[in-house]
Amino acid sequence: MLNLPPRISSRLNSSQFANLHTFLVAARHLSFARAAQELCLTASAVNHRISRLEAALDMKLFQRLTRQVCLTDEGERIFEILQHAMGELSEALEQSSQADIAGSLAIYVRPSIAQCWLVPRLAEFVERYPLVALDLRVGNDNVDFRTRKIDLALYYANGEFPGLVSQRLMRERMAPVCSPEYARRHRLQENPQNLKHCTLLHDSLAWDHAAFDAEWTLWAEQHNLLAALPERSLTFDRSDLSVTAAMNHVGIAIGRQQLVQKRVDSGELVLPLADFSRSGHYDYYLVHPPLGTVPKRLQVFMNWLRECARQSAPQDEHEDGA
Repeated sequence: MLNLPPRISSRLNSSQFANLHTFLVAARHLSFARAAQELCLTASAVNHRISRLEAALDMKLFQRLTRQVCLTDEGERIFEILQHAMGELSEALEQSSQADIAGSLAIYVRPSIAQCWLVPRLAEFVERYPLVALDLRVGNDNVDFRTRKIDLALYYANGEFPGLVSQRLMRERMAPVCSPEYARRHRLQENPQNLKHCTLLHDSLAWDHAAFDAEWTLWAEQHNLLAALPERSLTFDRSDLSVTAAMNHVGIAIGRQQLVQKRVDSGELVLPLADFSRSGHYDYYLVHPPLGTVPKRLQVFMNWLRECARQSAPQDEHEDGA
């Protein structure tokens, strides 16, 4: 349900629903120009609609910078409410005609998110939509939708996908992880500077065009520990492999919360230096080429992914509206 406060909902008349839809598209792209292309409007018309919506809601939804726009905290909150409401509406409409949902879907996913997050959840989707045949493919490259028959990609990225339709599925947070034995051996919880005596485990392909040590560098800069990073390291081309090495006492890896939380809860991994936190602007995105009409089987799969994402979101993320 679209649970807006009474002071806001009372200001939404029928003319504002077109502006809400414009806001939803612009927020998904984080670009008035791309939203204008999708809506067959001019960028100035998109800006005008959103300005009228901001005036009606009495809140600023976007920060308009020189060459880009970004959501304000209020804009982020309204965007996620709208996404949730539209997802529930789409699912309700699709369920009424589930007999029409059939066919194959080719899904392209980064290996680590496939292994640690998506595949363990697939039994529920298969039971709910038995006539949809999923063809799951994994890889570290960005797929070329023009040459490969892929319906949907799931990426860990910064949200920039020129010429494609994208929407953030869920946020990610990160923290160094290692085995309890490794943390004790190096006394990491007593003195974070002991990190300099450890072996760093890297995912060298964390995101598109990332340096091999990008995740560690990003985390260390935010925690003022760049000087403590050791030179000793092992490099993998998958996050889950670096984490598996950490579980087996090889060293310390950057763990992405969506992928390692169960291991932390079970005690196989510990957070010896800091709790999970936002680092940069890298999240999980659903990406597909522009479509005149989204096939029902693809729509229900994306709705199901959003449902899974809401269920797996950390509790404090629910509480602060992140």
